[in-house]
Amino acid sequence: MRKLRVGVVYGGRSGEHEVSLASAAAVFQNLDPSRYEAIPIRIEKDGRWALPSRAPHLMKAADVITRGGDRPDASAKEAHLVAHPGGDTLLTIDRRESDATVSSLGLDVVFPVLHGPYGEDGTVQGLLELANVPYVGAGVLASAVGMDKAAMKLVFVAKGLPICDYDVVMKRDWKHDEHAVLRTVTSKLGFPMFVKPANLGSSVGISKAKHSAELRAAIELAAEFDRKIVIEAAVPNAREIECSVLGNEDPEASVPGEIIPSREFYDYEAKYLDEGSRTVIPADIPEAVTAEVRRLAIDAFKAVDCAGMARVDFLLAGDSGVLYVNELNTIPGFTTISMYSKMWDASGLPYPRLIDRLIALAIERHTEKQQLRTSV
Repeated sequence: MRKLRVGVVYGGRSGEHEVSLASAAAVFQNLDPSRYEAIPIRIEKDGRWALPSRAPHLMKAADVITRGGDRPDASAKEAHLVAHPGGDTLLTIDRRESDATVSSLGLDVVFPVLHGPYGEDGTVQGLLELANVPYVGAGVLASAVGMDKAAMKLVFVAKGLPICDYDVVMKRDWKHDEHAVLRTVTSKLGFPMFVKPANLGSSVGISKAKHSAELRAAIELAAEFDRKIVIEAAVPNAREIECSVLGNEDPEASVPGEIIPSREFYDYEAKYLDEGSRTVIPADIPEAVTAEVRRLAIDAFKAVDCAGMARVDFLLAGDSGVLYVNELNTIPGFTTISMYSKMWDASGLPYPRLIDRLIALAIERHTEKQQLRTSV
């Protein structure tokens, strides 16, 4: 059998660009060369697509961030996804001083390893749908809902999933009358609270506010990243529990894990720069709570009509034992030391086999969709 040609798309325009490079490096290191022909497709920070001469190699986000690794390849060819069905998935342009050579490249499946807006939010997934090429992970709807924390909470509430109290603030309203916003949010939620950009991940732009001055600064920071800001009531003595989900119509949940941050909460620095944070897999929680975490993870996955993979994050109140669904990530961190892959490894599915499963699920879902009618 011929090798499957897998286009791994990474980088992107979001603030999670460097995290994506580390995730993609791990995917390339673990794609079985006897089964797959891996094609690196990099999206630069300015949105340009390129076909670099080599794949990323730094598998720790901290190394990419602190060492400035994986800089753009000046000799890379331009790459353009063809937004209609056909055998030529990518057009590449090799520009010379006086000439340009255009060539095409067919892909059997695309593996988006993109975190944050312009990649994890349904934009790239929509482009892949137009191209009619199989791709790993959630579709357009689940990707968009999974990216927008405000929309995600609306879906979770509609499905009866337990979430903490929250409010949504629009940047326009904040700029118009910040004092009114502060009064409303404080009255509704009380302190402390967490403030987040609605459409971003990796804890970028997130702050914990314990009083009005901190709340104002937190909203200002979040508003630098998004026009929509989600503010959540803090869960008392919260433990951060996570669970990985894998599958299409009949998803499975991994054993849960727990994040023990080195800081007051699991912010960007604690995730990627400070090595003091640690993980416990399986999480040290009662069997009944473990079962509830796995059940709710699958329920959250189905609620947004997800496919392929997702990591579902929970907050477990330390005093009452109440479990809250915090959020769902459709393209979670994907390095070999990321929680998504580590929880599956602890569940008996090592990283290389996890990649195999995800690619198989992508092809299975695409094959099923080809059987649908497109005309009356």
